[in-house]
Amino acid sequence: MVSFKSLIALCSAALAVTAVPTAKHELARRHLSLTSSTTGTLNDMFYSLYMEDSSSDTTMTDYGATYSLTWGSDVVDVVAGVGWNPGSAQAITYNGTFSTTGNAYLSVYGWTTSPLVEYYIVESYGDYNPGTGSTVLGTVTSDGGTYDIYHLTRTDAPSIDGTATFAQYWSVRTSNRVGGTVTTANHFNAWAALGLSMGTFNYQILATEGYESSGSSSITISSPT
Repeated sequence: MVSFKSLIALCSAALAVTAVPTAKHELARRHLSLTSSTTGTLNDMFYSLYMEDSSSDTTMTDYGATYSLTWGSDVVDVVAGVGWNPGSAQAITYNGTFSTTGNAYLSVYGWTTSPLVEYYIVESYGDYNPGTGSTVLGTVTSDGGTYDIYHLTRTDAPSIDGTATFAQYWSVRTSNRVGGTVTTANHFNAWAALGLSMGTFNYQILATEGYESSGSSSITISSPT
């Protein structure tokens, strides 16, 4: 599989603010309906939507700590999620749904700088294991499951720093799940033990990614928020 592109293109987003009877409930009911690549903050949570080739069938709805995504097969690549900027070595607890008939996955996804690293902790995937064709460097047991570890290099590829050459680190859970806690420090420590160095945290999200596929997800982060 071609490695997923992760360039964050800042484009316009459609903001829908729901009228509310009292200020007490305003924050909880404010939401965004997004149909093009963008990043921002809503209800104190960072959000990101990246789309390669816009699709009228792809929409992300963001309520802060909860988001939903539907995508159609005419989009080449879509990455959507909510989280933090910057991220950290934190335990992330989430729940929700994830459904696809093709190539897609649900993961903790983020970047570091100095060195520039793109990383994935994959919780669930569709009909294609993103580690296919790569060498398993090791495993890490965490949060009731086992994850295979991979290291790839992207050359002259889009990144948060523009076109660059950078490392990708992957932990891919061997048994799919949707919901639970991801203790990211366990993965970062396992990568470090294999010589896979990380830098300064940039953004970190609980992401849904679809590649030439269709599907839907609805994810809520319960902690930290």
